[in-house]
Amino acid sequence: MSKTSKFDVDALWQIERVGAPSLSPDGAQAVASLSQFDMAENKSRSSLYLLSTLGGEPRRLTSAGDKDGAPQWSPSGEQIAFVAKREQGGTKDEEPQLYLIAPDGGEARRLGQIATGVEAFKWFPDGRRIAFISWVWPELKGAKAQAKAHKDFKARKQTGYVTSEAFYRYWDHSIPMGRVAHLHVIDVKTGKSQDLFEGSDFELSRADAGSECFDISPDGRRIVFAFDPAVEKKVGNCFALAELTLKSSEFRTLLQDAAWDFGAPRYSHGGQHLAFLASHQGLKHTMPAQLAVLDTHGQWAVVSADWDREVAAPLAWAEDDLSLLFCAEQAGRRHIWRFDLPAATAAIEFEGGHATSFATASGVLVVNHDSIHFPPRLSVLDEHKAAQRIESFNTDLLGKYKFSKIEEVFYAGAQGEQVQMWLAYPPGFDAKKKYPVMHLIHGGPHTAMGDSWHWRWNHQLFAAEGYVVAAVNYHGSSSFGHAFLDSITHRWGELELQDIEAGTDWILKKPWADKSRVFATGGSYGGFMVAWMNGHVEPGRYQAYICHAGCFDWQAMYADDCYTWHVKELGANYWVDPAKIASQSPVNFAQHMHTPTLVIHGALDYRVPDAQGLAYYNTLKARGVDARLLWFPDENHWVLKPQNSKLWYGEFFDWLKRHSGKPARGRKG
Repeated sequence: MSKTSKFDVDALWQIERVGAPSLSPDGAQAVASLSQFDMAENKSRSSLYLLSTLGGEPRRLTSAGDKDGAPQWSPSGEQIAFVAKREQGGTKDEEPQLYLIAPDGGEARRLGQIATGVEAFKWFPDGRRIAFISWVWPELKGAKAQAKAHKDFKARKQTGYVTSEAFYRYWDHSIPMGRVAHLHVIDVKTGKSQDLFEGSDFELSRADAGSECFDISPDGRRIVFAFDPAVEKKVGNCFALAELTLKSSEFRTLLQDAAWDFGAPRYSHGGQHLAFLASHQGLKHTMPAQLAVLDTHGQWAVVSADWDREVAAPLAWAEDDLSLLFCAEQAGRRHIWRFDLPAATAAIEFEGGHATSFATASGVLVVNHDSIHFPPRLSVLDEHKAAQRIESFNTDLLGKYKFSKIEEVFYAGAQGEQVQMWLAYPPGFDAKKKYPVMHLIHGGPHTAMGDSWHWRWNHQLFAAEGYVVAAVNYHGSSSFGHAFLDSITHRWGELELQDIEAGTDWILKKPWADKSRVFATGGSYGGFMVAWMNGHVEPGRYQAYICHAGCFDWQAMYADDCYTWHVKELGANYWVDPAKIASQSPVNFAQHMHTPTLVIHGALDYRVPDAQGLAYYNTLKARGVDARLLWFPDENHWVLKPQNSKLWYGEFFDWLKRHSGKPARGRKG
């Protein structure tokens, strides 16, 4: 097929997005959700698909629902459970419910009626029960009381949110008012459910509690879970591990230490050991999550202490219980690693790109992975640990388009240390021509711009418009070791700016770089960096900036959802050391801002409240600086609706072209 078309935003939203896989017990089949978007209708649908790990065409399993997701195979392989909102038996789900379907097809059936909905779940080893998470009113007892409270809350005429909690909203949603996350169990045969935490003070994390925060013992008699032991729940509190014996309804705390944050517990197959993540927060708040193991005698140890990587949940024990699989970053890539417990060594099991999730059963490993070169796909590892793709959802679509050549370079950045930069060149790049340059500055700051596919900050889409795209993993970025990540603590903006400026110097030495068309763009912390650059970089070096959901004023940022984190990163609360906070806030350098800026923000953004973007935009307008605002009343920290995304990219490119003085295409130098 001739690749003649330019990859654009319409093509981006035609891509089908495959979710995390679940494997049948024999490893022969995988099930995953597939999301499809309709630009004209401005909505999405997701269905479940079955895929053979031996190859062959995927088979659609569900079609009746709009949002079928999070599928999990039963231990016997006879059923697949998933979460959905459907209409069945004359009743339309108000909240997500559990559904069961046989892998050979047929109609899915709703498993019970949970008035407060289902967030995440796991099968019991015997397949007779399922444990799930639901947000309930903790003072009420019984499903009927919860259902009545839910009905009354839905029917109320007031819209006010009332709380005395320190932790009351997260990213883009309020914590359900007066409710907490409890573990429940439901009988697969009868549909009867029970709140396992009812009458206790235990609750799960208020920050997106998922299936990785608890586990069920191999004999099905106990459940281990992570919880916040503090009376006042806050972002950044250290979690402990507790275990519930189901028959006696007795709780016991397994591990609790004010200096350590514990999470993601996972029983070994033999039930003799518990693997979990441990972060030594008492040492420093930036300490990575490390792999730890607890035995039946109550003894525990961090087993990856000598390995300078951050371990990510979930953890998966090998069948012999001598090693564990998990994802971890390394130099801008995310691999699946196998950690050998006796040897205390880690080796790459699957090499990214970017490994997002995985499933393993009967010696089979299926990975959901992506790259700058391609969107998420599902692959199985063969006997040589080579990835063999088991689906072709987007092959025909992507075959129509020309894509970028990607280069990874290292150069001397701040403190003389090596800094990584990714370059995406326009399709058909000719080094004898001149090209505009666009920095793509990542957020976090403790994340990385790696070999991964981004739906908003898409390298391929940017490069297709004729830009050489540069993504610097500045000091503070993850995947380069703890010292590199922690180096920016209490002095935000300093080293990161040196790294980005050094990257620009490196680029401008290239004959293909057009010095009259250099831009910097970024979101979240990347937006902070763009605003910081506007106050610290001599006008004229960059022709224009784009600031998406950027932090502008750290004192006003106390309106965000993680305000307790600021003192750790910035070094003080603003009322204790106003000068220290002011020295790290772009707002205090507004008098030096002259570079034209497009400001983008969403009203539903609680991580960086939209007043930050509005204040930045208003400041630029008040100073007479060329500025433009794109404000979404219905978007959060990200842009999730197809039509809004199309507008986002349209305004993005129009702004750069407006300040280019010439088309964004390579030209003869």
